[in-house]
Amino acid sequence: MITKDILIEDLVNQHPISVRFLMENRIKCLACGEPIWGTLEEAAKEKGFDNEKIVILVAELNEYLKIKKDE
Repeated sequence: MITKDILIEDLVNQHPISVRFLMENRIKCLACGEPIWGTLEEAAKEKGFDNEKIVILVAELNEYLKIKKDE
């Protein structure tokens, strides 16, 4: 299960399909070909997500990964 404290690097390495979800939610995980380090929470806050929206984002990401795994 993904938490807000996961490092973007770990998330992308463990779940490459998460890149699409992150991009759809305006969270960069790559810039100019270079990885963006930091946690999911930090990346979301940089895009203006408040704590409540981060909780929702993490829940939606976990659901997204579950659906993609079952496909």
